Amino acid sequence: MQALALRLSSGAFIPRVRWRLRTPMFVLAWALFNAVAYHVPLYLFGIEHLDVASWGAGVTLLTLFVLVAAMTALFTGVVSLIVPRLVKPLCMVMAIANAIALYFVVTYGVVLDETMMGNAFNTNTAEAAGLFHPWMLVYAFCLGIVPCWVLLQVEVTRTPFFKRLVMPIAVGVFTLCWAYGASQSWLWIDKHAKHLGGMVLPWSYVVNAGRYLAGKAAPHERKLLPAAHFVSNEKKVVFLVIGESARAQNFSLYGYGRQTNPAVAKAGATVFRKARSCATYTTASLECILAHQEPGARAMWEPLTSYLQRHGVDVIWRTNNAGEPAMDVRHFERLGDLKAGCTGEACDYDEGLLRGIEARIAASDQQRILVVFHLEGSHGPAYNVRYPPRFNVFTPVCASVQLHQCSSDELINAYDNTIVYTDFVVGQAIDVLKGLQGYSTSLIYVSDHGESLGEYNLYLHGTPWTIAPDVQKEIPLIVWDSSAPHSNANTTLTVEGAFSHANVFHSVMGAFGMRSDIFEPELDLFSAAALRPAMAPSPVAGGNSSPTPASAGGPSPTRQR
Repeated sequence: MQALALRLSSGAFIPRVRWRLRTPMFVLAWALFNAVAYHVPLYLFGIEHLDVASWGAGVTLLTLFVLVAAMTALFTGVVSLIVPRLVKPLCMVMAIANAIALYFVVTYGVVLDETMMGNAFNTNTAEAAGLFHPWMLVYAFCLGIVPCWVLLQVEVTRTPFFKRLVMPIAVGVFTLCWAYGASQSWLWIDKHAKHLGGMVLPWSYVVNAGRYLAGKAAPHERKLLPAAHFVSNEKKVVFLVIGESARAQNFSLYGYGRQTNPAVAKAGATVFRKARSCATYTTASLECILAHQEPGARAMWEPLTSYLQRHGVDVIWRTNNAGEPAMDVRHFERLGDLKAGCTGEACDYDEGLLRGIEARIAASDQQRILVVFHLEGSHGPAYNVRYPPRFNVFTPVCASVQLHQCSSDELINAYDNTIVYTDFVVGQAIDVLKGLQGYSTSLIYVSDHGESLGEYNLYLHGTPWTIAPDVQKEIPLIVWDSSAPHSNANTTLTVEGAFSHANVFHSVMGAFGMRSDIFEPELDLFSAAALRPAMAPSPVAGGNSSPTPASAGGPSPTRQR
């Protein structure tokens, strides 16, 4: 103990200072390191979108470097003027945060804009765990912990205020002069500003996180919609099934080469082509789905669910997802709430949301019932865990959250299996509606947004709308109605047109025979007007209305590698 006390008193366990730098030099060194170590994706984006053989491309790339270094130097320099002791701890925090942010930028090609930061804040624990991979620790150690250790070896010596003031002024003047001299670069930078801004660390996630939180903190008063009345007294049940990350391109009902929709294809549904989401991330899309008008003013008004509940409709919301807006409904149930006493693999997946729904409908004392199923669907990156093993139809599958390390075939196989499973769940929901006695029944299936599977080196979703590829915007929109002539036939009706999330609100109103000043009948998917444009029935071979995986001994979609 005496020896240990002597070592402590002598400072043996205190990191030895190896370098001494004045504050301005420390700030400049950190700014240059930050611009080099954490911005390779930024420069690669520039190389990819510039004519690298030209002189102008070199100037533009240097301009990006100067801007990144200058932003860091100016901010850190201002901090050094106010609280000099905070400079080194601030740089250490930046190193850790930048390393983690860089992992996601490199791995999934994400752009850290306001919407992406909103996605981050709305990610629950299970989703966050699904994003973890050991490579994240490698990034955190090599680009976070190691730089922090180096920073600990540096002593930032006291520097007079005037000398600390000179540095940010000099950097500002130099940057302005450079910007003037490299003015030919600004047109290209302005054109790609949205993408570039989402890759500048740490400012992309710091500023955009602040913007998101400020917007969320601002009061959003929900105004009541105009009073409504019903033109029909029939007993009615409507299912609204909201998918997750399902893109139309991978639905066989939309022309995809693989059979990914065997259940719905045989259920007598109507498929609406050329449907688009209003956003590329869940929270905004859910707002749109439940809104009666264009997204710009959606937050001012109560959502569909609250509107129906206020007018005597029994609203039941069942979810295996997250991101729902504030709503006034009596019955909000998560999958975990429905699992009590449940046994079998179905309890842990989307089909568990259907558990006991017939009994719940029978117990309702209302003649109009809306049931919303918010599926986990095709939520990435761990597509292979979104469905029970018996739906492992296309093999081999990508079993890693490092999607770029999987082959394209493995990634698409895993994703397509999620679509087959979602199709099964929707088919089961339609079967429930077909079995209800004494009710007129309808179903709407719509996805919140699409998904990128490596196209343009992008993965997942949430890319800013202006630069997002069509696969993140084009979604499936399918309805089934018990009164439709083909509702019990092995026939799918295809409707060409232009459809979107805007159709959902008015279609649910139309299904319930609900009318008010805000009702727009031309958006009602169940109306004859909506079905009129270019209808084409698509007969389907007979068979069971649910997919039968090979393990069950029945026919299955062709396995592809």
